[in-house]
Amino acid sequence: MLKEVLKILESDAHASTKRIATMTGLSEDEVARLIKQAEAERTIVKYKTLVNWDKVGDERLRALIEVKLTPQRDVGFDSIAERIYRFPQARAVYLVSGAYDLAVLATGKSMHEISDFVTQKLAPIEGVQGTATHFLLKCYKEDGEILEGNEGAKRQPVIL
Repeated sequence: MLKEVLKILESDAHASTKRIATMTGLSEDEVARLIKQAEAERTIVKYKTLVNWDKVGDERLRALIEVKLTPQRDVGFDSIAERIYRFPQARAVYLVSGAYDLAVLATGKSMHEISDFVTQKLAPIEGVQGTATHFLLKCYKEDGEILEGNEGAKRQPVIL
């Protein structure tokens, strides 16, 4: 039942315990207990509001930075990833497969600010072999939500 509660909260963080109880068949007290336990165990890490900042005139530049690393003895990539995710510019850090080892989603107010982050903070870290920075030009969809375009249901053509 916890998974059902989590799925509901993931799609609507404002869902009340009463609404979740109705949707799952649990009592409100049981829903509240499951949520409190999930928060204590950090299964629920954060409640989040997704904002389309472009609509309020506060544009933020985002970049996807691929980082090639030399793994460290006994800790692999974890120690370097921790150093990187502690920077406020790093909004997300992922271990990935492929030519690079980490994918870092970074934000800044300008290309210069992102460039400074890469050259002054990321590149000098011991174990970083190289980076490739990709500036994100437009966001159409984030966290499963369409930000731009027609949000109505579109039918796929049927080919006979």
